[in-house]
Amino acid sequence: MQRERPKSLATLVTDRLRQEIVEGAFEFGAALSESIISKRYEVSRTPVREAFARLELEELVHTEPQIGTYVFTMDREQFAQISETRSILECAALRLAFERNRPALTNRWKRLVERLEAAADRGDTRRYSAADGEFHDMLFALADNPYLDASRRPFAARMAAIRNRLGLSAEHIVKSRSEHRQLYELVSGGEIEDAVSLLNDHITKKGAHFWSVPERVKRPGTTAA
Repeated sequence: MQRERPKSLATLVTDRLRQEIVEGAFEFGAALSESIISKRYEVSRTPVREAFARLELEELVHTEPQIGTYVFTMDREQFAQISETRSILECAALRLAFERNRPALTNRWKRLVERLEAAADRGDTRRYSAADGEFHDMLFALADNPYLDASRRPFAARMAAIRNRLGLSAEHIVKSRSEHRQLYELVSGGEIEDAVSLLNDHITKKGAHFWSVPERVKRPGTTAA
């Protein structure tokens, strides 16, 4: 068998920088310096520059010519739009996963709910956020539709970054863990329409009630969008 080719240095830098942005090592709107990142990762500036270009395609960073590269931000309207799109895709994935792989969905959601609740009881927000992401990703894994999964990829990393920064207040976790438990119970009980309705509310309403999304940052020498 042909051996898997090792990842290029640019790919390794891209993967690491993406992970750090998603996990919150850099604040929204933070400036990213080629020289600082190259020293941080102990690489030359060339793979860092390529990583910036790749992550700009994912809209995790934004480069302004002659000014600099920054971690993404979004305004409230953009957040509402991305939540609306996410809800459309996830609700469709839930219906398909329920129809095609209901036993697996029920069993895996049960385990993830237990992980969510254990992490919440320990106050472990990092593990809570990871289990939260897996809970929602499971829908696409079990929907058996690669095109549906591909549709969410352009904004999946940004949503994970938002979740890790803004969705982990004590008030949010109380509501979030309750809704994840309810979603599991509705699916296990065969109440798919109620589950879809709750999932829509879970995605689209929590931003208004629990998250304070930062407005787009205006840079020196730029005009407002």
